[in-house]
Amino acid sequence: MQVQGFTAAATAAGIRYANRSDLGLIFSQVPAVAAGVFTTNRVKAAPVVLSMERLRSGKAQAILVNSGNANACTGAPGMEAARATSAMAAAALGIDENLVQMASTGVIGQPLPTEPFSKSMPELAGNLAGSNLGDVARAIMTTDLVEKVASTTVDIKGVPVTLYGMAKGSGMIRPDMATMLCFILTDAQIVFPVLDRLLREAVDESFNAITVDGDTSTNDMALVLANGMAGNAWIDEDNLEGMRIFGEALRGICHELALKIVADGEGATKLVQVKVQGARTRAEAINAAQTIANSALVKTAFFGEDANWGRIIAALGRSDCTFQEERVDIFFDDVLLVGRGLCLGAEAEAKATAVLKQKQFTVTVELHEGTSNAVVHTCDFSFDYIKINASYRS
Repeated sequence: MQVQGFTAAATAAGIRYANRSDLGLIFSQVPAVAAGVFTTNRVKAAPVVLSMERLRSGKAQAILVNSGNANACTGAPGMEAARATSAMAAAALGIDENLVQMASTGVIGQPLPTEPFSKSMPELAGNLAGSNLGDVARAIMTTDLVEKVASTTVDIKGVPVTLYGMAKGSGMIRPDMATMLCFILTDAQIVFPVLDRLLREAVDESFNAITVDGDTSTNDMALVLANGMAGNAWIDEDNLEGMRIFGEALRGICHELALKIVADGEGATKLVQVKVQGARTRAEAINAAQTIANSALVKTAFFGEDANWGRIIAALGRSDCTFQEERVDIFFDDVLLVGRGLCLGAEAEAKATAVLKQKQFTVTVELHEGTSNAVVHTCDFSFDYIKINASYRS
């Protein structure tokens, strides 16, 4: 799919590996309204710091992204490299460098070479085309096995508006914003305060509700650029219907990309939805669901197709959620295995085990304490997760 006014290009610049696409450029014909959400990790990579600084204007016109090198923990030279490479992109595009958003992903702590950027920039700028968005989605992959894209078109008062999103993420994924790179492009005409709020709401319900391994990266960001070229009625506080339609579309894009990240988790063989129901507060429900979904013991049991409910209730017990053990029910899909805190026997366990043999399933923990619920998506821990991360830098 193409989005009005947006073009893209990617190339193999040789930043870390030879003959592997690793540098991408996205360009809007006009400055776009831009909003972003960034990693909460106290250690932030140079491109994150620079992009956060520039995004205060609420405007952006280009995104320059590389894989293979995170440009994190690289000190002043790392920031100099981020500024220098963004200046290269700005010069090639003929725009203000403050309108260039920067993103990097890859190995932490290694200096970012600028020569591959300078050599590749003329090619990138020369190859910009509306049909090349998928090339950038592939260029940002690291341990990802598949590219992750999503798109939709909605009607805003009779005018079609397109949204296109791409993301990368497979490991170092934890619901703490954003634990991946995500770029969403739209031709919608929308004011910054509304775009910023809708993005944060969408991220909270999607990227902040997934986990692969419980780790939060130094480079995470989710950006949305809206260039207004659809010419729709302005989406603002006076256009409630437009806000609703666009907000639902944005949430849908984020949700689809978030699930693709979990499904492509490093070494993953299962996609699991963890639901906590009947908590006293929303915060307690979220904490309980995240604690269960992040448990290495729970995740290895998923991989082994073992309905080890003891690990689930043990993880629940170390969460910050208030509950009484004798009220807890645990379901695997619609199979009730634990009722009022007690296992319901061998037959129920056999049925639950059969559920775990599926590629996708839901674990529901009912607390019977209140009316608040939460959902977190996770995956299993397999042997391959260890292999991938043991040899990540080799």
